[in-house]
Amino acid sequence: MPTQRVTPKDRSAVRTLLRLWPYVRPVRTRLFTAAFIAIVASCVGLVIPLVLKWLVDGPVADRDPAGVWLGALYLLLLGIAEAVLFGIRRWLVARPLSRVEADMRADLYRHLQRLPVAFHDRWASGQLLSRGTTDLMLVRMFLAFPLTFLLVNGVTILIGVIIMLVQDWTLGLVILGPGIPVVVMCAIFERRYALVARRAQDQVGDLTTVVEESVLGIRIIKGFGRHRSQARAFGELSRTLRGTELEKARLLASIWAVIVTLPEVAIGAALVLGIIQVANEALSAGTLVAFLSTALALRWPVDSIGFLLAMSQEAATATERFFEVMDETPESARPAAQDSLPPESGDSGLRFHRVRFRYPDAAADSLPVLDRIDLHIRPGETMALVGATGSGKTTLTALIPRLHELTSGRITLDGEDITAMSRDDLRTRVAVAFEEPTLFSATVGDNVLMGAPGTAGEQELERALGIAQADFAYALPLGARTQVGEQGLSLSGGQRQRLALARAVVGSPRFLVLDDPLSALDVHTEAAVEAALRQVLSGTTALVVAHRPSTVLLADRVALLSGGRIAAVGTHQELLRTNAEYAHLMSGDSGNSEEAR
Repeated sequence: MPTQRVTPKDRSAVRTLLRLWPYVRPVRTRLFTAAFIAIVASCVGLVIPLVLKWLVDGPVADRDPAGVWLGALYLLLLGIAEAVLFGIRRWLVARPLSRVEADMRADLYRHLQRLPVAFHDRWASGQLLSRGTTDLMLVRMFLAFPLTFLLVNGVTILIGVIIMLVQDWTLGLVILGPGIPVVVMCAIFERRYALVARRAQDQVGDLTTVVEESVLGIRIIKGFGRHRSQARAFGELSRTLRGTELEKARLLASIWAVIVTLPEVAIGAALVLGIIQVANEALSAGTLVAFLSTALALRWPVDSIGFLLAMSQEAATATERFFEVMDETPESARPAAQDSLPPESGDSGLRFHRVRFRYPDAAADSLPVLDRIDLHIRPGETMALVGATGSGKTTLTALIPRLHELTSGRITLDGEDITAMSRDDLRTRVAVAFEEPTLFSATVGDNVLMGAPGTAGEQELERALGIAQADFAYALPLGARTQVGEQGLSLSGGQRQRLALARAVVGSPRFLVLDDPLSALDVHTEAAVEAALRQVLSGTTALVVAHRPSTVLLADRVALLSGGRIAAVGTHQELLRTNAEYAHLMSGDSGNSEEAR
């Protein structure tokens, strides 16, 4: 987990929840109308005790059956009116609040797509999933219920207290007695519950991460017989979350004990005092009935304070977690013109100018991953990038489409600084195929055509599949319309890699970046792919990360990356003769090495 921007100790729940206003504003009319209707419904409920007072002191005292039936009719109509008004309130808020949740989820998804790769490297996927599902559900529930009823219940309690004081101020003061301790307990509860709610929601994210990793890594878990250890890890996290939820329940039980007990004691005291006053004829029976009925009508608004505060704190925490992601700085879609230089004549192709890179979260005094990289790939040239494991090859290739931002230096395409281009423009010029092929839960065709302009169709798809020797796609149950499943795990590693290669070449890009694109292929398929790939590489400027001599032979020249720097550049044969490190790297496949000589 990244460092939290705001901790529950120094954040205000109200200030945090106010950040929801841009999403609530479009539906504010319905929400305000619903709140007004709920207040009216509660006030209708408070009229019932007044009708009871009239009924007891009037028709009941006078033994008037007609008046009793009339009073009963009034009570029935008031009850129906209250129920109808609350039903209308519920109808008013259902649709707009589902829209608020959908808009927030859509904004979160769009924002995640725009955040840099470094962000996704830091954050656990389960934490992001829980923010887009559980947290937004809590926000919707808050807007639907606690937001309205904190206001409604507050108004109801205020009006109810005024009614009771008007009926008899001495009994009213008895009822108000527990007010101060209840307020103090609510303040303490809110502060403590905020801490526990945050911890619980973070633990839900951790648990989601474990579940997701277990599903995606099920082959490893089964292959190594690690299901028991995974189950133990899951069980431990689950027990931790259970303990946190129980702590929440204990806090809620403690506040409820206070909120329920003190008002009940006050009502009991008021009842005894009221009976004495009625016996002394200082108070009418109808007034006592009305007073107690009003006090009992206020039980629900008072009792609900505990869980309304709890839901509000959970919603505040969910909102905080949502905006922790939304506050992250996205990749700018616009070019960084102020840092760019005009295109230089005679500097065509792909060129690295004194490029230096250190990961953003690395220590300031740590050595850069790449340091003073100078490399020129001429137009139409294919250059192989070779280096030991961990030398920075993949990082170097990720700088070209700006998956990471340079620490210093420049990269130019045909003389134009990549920071002077919009990311969309840059990524239409540069196609990439990574060492770990990622496929989506879509058809084979959709996965491949993802790398092409919107106008690409069957002809381009067929060509790309042919180049990548991915004709196996046509033998699938529905051909290129076959769904490949999550992560493409229904296909073999070699099949996934060929589809990823097809995706890279389908758009006939001007610049091609391939990160060891043939590592999962067998010898015969590799030879067929290389033969087809030579035709593609002859018409584009390409940088190919290579580990085997057979892949290196696709290139016109080779660059050796060592210690974060370009140690040597030359043809395959030249480097074999003049560079011991390169010869050692290529000696892993002696047969091919000898053939290459």
